[in-house]
Amino acid sequence: MQINKELDARGLNCPLPILKTKKALAEMLTGEILHVLATDPGSVRDFKAFSKQTGNELVAHQENTNEFEYFIKRK
Repeated sequence: MQINKELDARGLNCPLPILKTKKALAEMLTGEILHVLATDPGSVRDFKAFSKQTGNELVAHQENTNEFEYFIKRK
């Protein structure tokens, strides 16, 4: 998977990871992939809801020890 942009949202709590993701996606082209790193455990639920509401595809997400990775495709 080719990543076009990365966003480090580690250490930020809700709603900041989503707000920063929304801003980053607005600067990207359709079909590009945004890679987001987060530490907020609530971000799993938040990113699933965000993708459903905005139409941006949550291509994949991974959970590592105290860290979450998201791969979001710009609609």
